[in-house]
Formats: sequence, structure tokens, C-alpha cells
Amino acid sequence: MAKATSSAPSQRMLRVGEQVRAAITQVLQRGEVRDDLLEKTVVSISEVRMSPDLKIATAYVTPLGLTDHDAVVKALNKNAKYIRGRLGGQLRQMKYMPEVRFRDDTSFDNYQKIDELLRSPEVQRDLDHDDDDTQN
Repeated sequence: MAKATSSAPSQRMLRVGEQVRAAITQVLQRGEVRDDLLEKTVVSISEVRMSPDLKIATAYVTPLGLTDHDAVVKALNKNAKYIRGRLGGQLRQMKYMPEVRFRDDTSFDNYQKIDELLRSPEVQRDLDHDDDDTQN
């Protein structure tokens, strides 16, 4: 019987992704990356998604206090090989050290758009209309 393929990540992918996220966070917090922009920027890593073979780690990052996220993401990707090398001590149980790729995390922008929509007068009017119906 063939194994069903699913787009959802496996428990192993989630566990390893969290371990890689913690390891990258420690490398950045300790200031091991010698880059002027990264040294003066606080970077939040919200999630790391692993490929099914665990050889590629995509880290979603948000630079705090900056509007130009692209420059920070570019600097992280420029230093990705160095960061990968620094992960070895914390991820020594892995057979292969994953290639690290950095992407801008836009989920917070999406949450803000949804919040603005929910607070819009049209939605509030519809919600108030539903409340009137339930009282009758």
C-alpha cells in the first residue's frame, strides 16, 4: 500500500525546525556574525521550516525596529554559510547540517490587515446586525 503524501510537515520536521530556530537565535544573540547591519539589529526568528529530507532550513525573520527588512534578509543570506557552520555544536546529532535560507516574515503584516478589516465600519455594522437578530 502506497504511503499517502501530505503537504503538512511531519512531527520530525517540526521538532528539527524548532531546534534549528533555537540554534540560529543563539548564534545571532551572541553576536557571532560580523556584519555591521546585523550587529546593530535585533532579529526575531518566528519559524524555521524544514524540507522533508531535513537538508534545507528556511528561517522566517523579522528585524525589529526597521522598515527595510530586505537589507537585513540580504545580510543574513550573505552570512548563511557562516551561520550554518556555527550551528554544528548545537545540532551535532543531525546526520547532515541543513542549508539555511532566510526569508522575510510577512505574517505580522497579514494579521494587521485582518485586524483592520475586522474593525472596519462595514464589518461592525454586520456584527451589530447579527446581535439584533439574536435578541428577537
